[in-house]
Amino acid sequence: MTKSLEEVNQSVSTLNKKSVFRKILAFFGPAYLISVGYMDPGNWATDIAGGSQFGYALLWVLLMSNIMALLLQSLSARLGIVTQRDLAQASRETYSPFINYILYFLAEIAIAACDLAEVLGMAIGINLLFDIPLIEGVLITVLDTFLLLFLINKGIRKMEAFIIVLVAIIGFSFIFEMIFAQPELDKVLFGLIPSMPNETALYIAIGIIGATVMPHNLYLHSSLVQTRNFDRSKAGIKQALKYNFIDSTIALNLAFLVNAAILILAAATFYKNGMFEVAEIQDAHRFLEPLLGSKFAPILFAVALIAAGQSSTITGTLAGQIVMEGYLNLRIQPWVRRIITRLIAIVPAVIVITIYGESVTGKLLILSQVILSLQLGFAIIPLIHFVSDKSKMKGFHIGKVTQIASWIIATIIVSLNAKLVFDEITGWLETSENPLLLWLTVVPLAIGFLILLLYIVFKPFIAKAKIDIQNHSPHSLKLRFSKSGSYTKKNIAVSVDFSSADEVALNNAFELGGIEAKYTLIHVVETVGAMIYGENTDDHETLIDEKLLEEYKVMLTEKGFQVATQLGFGEPNKVIPEIINKGEFDILVMGTHGHTGFKDLVFGTTVDKLRHKISIPLLIVKN
Repeated sequence: MTKSLEEVNQSVSTLNKKSVFRKILAFFGPAYLISVGYMDPGNWATDIAGGSQFGYALLWVLLMSNIMALLLQSLSARLGIVTQRDLAQASRETYSPFINYILYFLAEIAIAACDLAEVLGMAIGINLLFDIPLIEGVLITVLDTFLLLFLINKGIRKMEAFIIVLVAIIGFSFIFEMIFAQPELDKVLFGLIPSMPNETALYIAIGIIGATVMPHNLYLHSSLVQTRNFDRSKAGIKQALKYNFIDSTIALNLAFLVNAAILILAAATFYKNGMFEVAEIQDAHRFLEPLLGSKFAPILFAVALIAAGQSSTITGTLAGQIVMEGYLNLRIQPWVRRIITRLIAIVPAVIVITIYGESVTGKLLILSQVILSLQLGFAIIPLIHFVSDKSKMKGFHIGKVTQIASWIIATIIVSLNAKLVFDEITGWLETSENPLLLWLTVVPLAIGFLILLLYIVFKPFIAKAKIDIQNHSPHSLKLRFSKSGSYTKKNIAVSVDFSSADEVALNNAFELGGIEAKYTLIHVVETVGAMIYGENTDDHETLIDEKLLEEYKVMLTEKGFQVATQLGFGEPNKVIPEIINKGEFDILVMGTHGHTGFKDLVFGTTVDKLRHKISIPLLIVKN
């Protein structure tokens, strides 16, 4: 299995630290890289729009989003620490290639939307501070991909230090902005009480959720925690989970304070003065000096914006690398990957700004955050399933209370998004001059994504029920044990798959070999993980199959039979011949099985492939 972010995987040692403080410090870092995604320029756009239009009323959305983010990021960190896989790798193991390609495509769209926000934010900051045209500022942002390459070559700790410095710059800038703005504290506290002024507020609120709980951060966090080399014992994993949760709590609360500061700044300056339409970052910058009476306010604002754009573009590009390598198992040169990611964001930004002018950047930023929010369900739901899986998490799965809280969060996000999509499509259909085109394109696409979302939600429950049905106890088999007769076969291979077909296959094998023969029970695991990782896979079905195969062996041994077992991984018509040709068998007995790969046995397809690949007789028995 390829390691996540292989160039820095387990590069930071947490071992042999003499004091508890040093040990905690060794674990601190990943969550700060995550936190910059929660204070990127996309957040600024939604926070400024929310503050200027609705004052302090949407502060509670920020607080709720932060609580959601903390829980989801802790789940992401747990997945990486326990399984040593990032979210994309875990998805590749679990879902079929077709589903994974769709999930990969959606993740790339989210990262492109995120990068678009970062490119625009940095370009706006450069424009405001140095009066460089916005288009040129967008093109300058290409250069920061090389900064990322330089930093990662210096080691993950150097990158974390650089990011923390940028976060500190953002934090200190807004401390001074708050001093200049002097917000009304009583109204700030009232803003923490849930309320939703109107439909426009819902659109902004969903944008805030999308800007706060970012899908690419879930992929990123599950990878970054693997940069720590720690004791892999049960106690060591428990300690790593604890320290990473502390790291996440501190970092994400800092991000919440920054976001709250931006919204409060907009409320205390623009909303207070009746300027309800300030949604553009450039307008916010321009009005700060006359409204606050300080020439330093707009300068600090622009500096913080550049720091936010620079820091978040580094983490966004890293997430792009993790998603590509995780879903596609495709490694390309890091600088090529980063240039591609940046161009995917720059090209649409340049086109839109060239056609519509600089006035649309605020709308672009908010749209990018809504796109992120729409993609969240496709990252959150698999994550919840993975960390709830007892076998995958090796005993470190989340408890029932955490599961319920996680599903409530997922339901809130998906429900809000479903309403947003429905309202948007309904609006388009009502105002469009050619609604038939929308009915043939947008509507089927939306229905397709809904079906995919439902599939991801329910597949693990259905798969588990299917395993429970098919993988029944071997003691339910009705086997015939004849002690007399003339037996001709001494070394018999029997293919089993824990369905009712095994009963017929085993009874026919006993008729050939009796109590004196040696029996080898062969089972092939056909999961996606088994096909990719072979014997190194440890997914849920593999663990169940190993256990059941052992139960078969124990039961038959107790009955006096000489039994061995052989577990294979991949496609049966390839794996079974390999096992047979390596052993000294007299005959292979196969039943018609329930697994997908065996259904074609009845029609002879797999039989033909097997028959030509093995040099011993093959007995097919029907259930």
